[in-house]
Amino acid sequence: MTPDDVEKLSEAEAANELMRLAKSIAHHNKLYHAEDAPEISDQEFDALVRRNTAIEAAFPQLVRADSPSKAVGHEIASSPLSKIKHAVRMMSLDNAFSDDEVAEFVARVRRFLSLNEDEAIAFTAEDKIDGLSCSLRYEGGKLVQASTRGDGEIGEDVTTNVAHIADIPQQLTGEAPDVFEVRGEVYMAIADFTALNHRLMDEARAKAGETGEDFDPKKVRQFANPRNAAAGSLRQKDSRVTAERPLRFWAWGWGETSKVPGETQHEVMQQIAKWGLPISPGLARCETLEDMLAAYRKIAEGRPSLPYEIDGVVYKVDRLDFQQRLGFVAKAPRWAIARKFPAEQAETTLEAIDIQVGRTGKLTPVGRLAPVLVGGVTVTNVTLHNRDEIARLGVRPGDRVKVQRAGDVIPQVVENLTRGEDRPAFVFPDHCPECGSEAVAEEGEVDVRCTGGLICPAQRTERLKHFVSRGALDIDGLGEKTIDQFFALGWLESPADIFRLHTRRSEILALDGWQDKSVDNLLAAVEKRRSPDAPRLLFGLGIRHVGAVTARDLMKGLGDIRILPKKSSEFAAYRAEHPRGDDEKESPFNARMVEAVKRIFEVRTDGIGIAVGHALADFFHEPHNRRVWSELFEQVDPPLYVVETVESKVAGKTVVFTGKLETMSRDEAKAQAERLGAKAAGSVSAKTDLVVAGPGAGSKLKKAAELGIEIIDEAAWAKIVNAAK
Repeated sequence: MTPDDVEKLSEAEAANELMRLAKSIAHHNKLYHAEDAPEISDQEFDALVRRNTAIEAAFPQLVRADSPSKAVGHEIASSPLSKIKHAVRMMSLDNAFSDDEVAEFVARVRRFLSLNEDEAIAFTAEDKIDGLSCSLRYEGGKLVQASTRGDGEIGEDVTTNVAHIADIPQQLTGEAPDVFEVRGEVYMAIADFTALNHRLMDEARAKAGETGEDFDPKKVRQFANPRNAAAGSLRQKDSRVTAERPLRFWAWGWGETSKVPGETQHEVMQQIAKWGLPISPGLARCETLEDMLAAYRKIAEGRPSLPYEIDGVVYKVDRLDFQQRLGFVAKAPRWAIARKFPAEQAETTLEAIDIQVGRTGKLTPVGRLAPVLVGGVTVTNVTLHNRDEIARLGVRPGDRVKVQRAGDVIPQVVENLTRGEDRPAFVFPDHCPECGSEAVAEEGEVDVRCTGGLICPAQRTERLKHFVSRGALDIDGLGEKTIDQFFALGWLESPADIFRLHTRRSEILALDGWQDKSVDNLLAAVEKRRSPDAPRLLFGLGIRHVGAVTARDLMKGLGDIRILPKKSSEFAAYRAEHPRGDDEKESPFNARMVEAVKRIFEVRTDGIGIAVGHALADFFHEPHNRRVWSELFEQVDPPLYVVETVESKVAGKTVVFTGKLETMSRDEAKAQAERLGAKAAGSVSAKTDLVVAGPGAGSKLKKAAELGIEIIDEAAWAKIVNAAK
């Protein structure tokens, strides 16, 4: 039944349904709020609540003592954390699901305040992030207590846990009231959530390897969504577990306060931001109903590209005196409402599973779907991540699946609805579908990769694009379309061919869209790179685990890039001659291998370890890679890499850059540090001498302050650099 069918119910039927709804909603509330393990979607839960509300409105005499309309969250009796009673109750929000319901909310507010149609009333609108509500109590600007919402009256003490969330300052910036309780949401970004689940899978695989047990990915407990991951990570008895989880926070309101720093919702939120707490970047002030609906549409349209999950838009009356007059109903304020987004899940058929090969050789399974509308977008493809994910879901071509869009460009499979049907299992390929080379997963890794390297067509075009990209050789005029076109014509098959393009000037000129000037500009850009910077050249080859920083660190020790194949062969020989003994423990073995890498490759930094050594040895072990290398060096002549240093006040010191640098890139800053004789490190420790902090600096800045390390801004760093010139 729908809410519209309520009038057809008899009083006895209504009473029985209210009883069932009370039990069902309480059950799902407990799973969501107390155990972080929901069984149904938010949309399904909202439908139960709406049904309960509609019946209660039609039969007010039947409202139960345990009615869901009177409850906020769920009690936390089973929590291992201590309890905190909120000074001001943490309320929930009523929901709206259409433009008409938002309009009725505005009309209801006007009626309550006895406002005429020509009397202005403004609202704020902000995206409703999907996380765990949290209250932060500041006294004299210092954080003294943090708690979850719990049942609205009593929450859990998470003070020691939030100390590990970089977005939450221990001390507010500037003057603050004697008491101010900030309320907001602890959440986890989508990318961080995905990485956490992968890490949990990797840890379970490693543990199974240590104990000799068979690894079953279906038995690994992973978080269902970012909200569950955030809640489970914050509500830890051991704060060290929370410290390992990438949690974020933003504020949406306040509770108890000795002084309210403003007369409107918008003013107070801006002051909270000035104190150093993040607020919604989508917060807007709306003068009319049309503005409110436009704000909803704008946020909804931008939802797929957000790095975090949101499930609606929250509207609040802007004037605080109006809020005070409106007051509260049983569990929610009259002056606020949440406009929820429609469900972004749908069912369809998985018609095929294709394997795509990327630049690094990774084989990625992509599901081809019967077209289905999900959240207003027609979806035909879905990512299946890797072979372990296929095994976990048990998906096969022909299966009926439930898919969802959660901010991803390509949606994900949520559930296999027909895994019990008799259908052959999907067999993940052990050879590359593009070149036929063997496809394997390295020890301890999930991803399966093609071993064909530079002979694999799928990898060659992607590697060529990487080779000419801005971070590598940065060759103007060789965009993706041009590389695809030249590759299809047989003109580009390896990096060396780029430097032979001058022999094809007339052929290029004959192509549509090319003129004398554009061809000459392209060839001139290529010629400028015949003496490339060695680290950029090495990075451009796309060797696994050899990023821009690693390439530079390797060149600091070796100086001459030409000896890299010889050094890689030396490490390969050492690896073959010194395998891990049956009685040798893993830690001593790893330490021995790291020492070999540093000795053979003449490494001067701590950023290069076994993975880099293996990657280089494996790359140069392949004859086709050695051939590509030889042909390339017939065309280019990179100078020796020398780190020139000058006398400076930071010579011999360790410097860490954090936050957003506004006048230079992070790579440029690190290069400046090296030129000044300093070591640019990636993390803050007791060995750090100086931290250069830009806007948005988080945990590194906090740790530096705790350790008493000198902290300067970008302008002060520029003075150090200029003084050394």
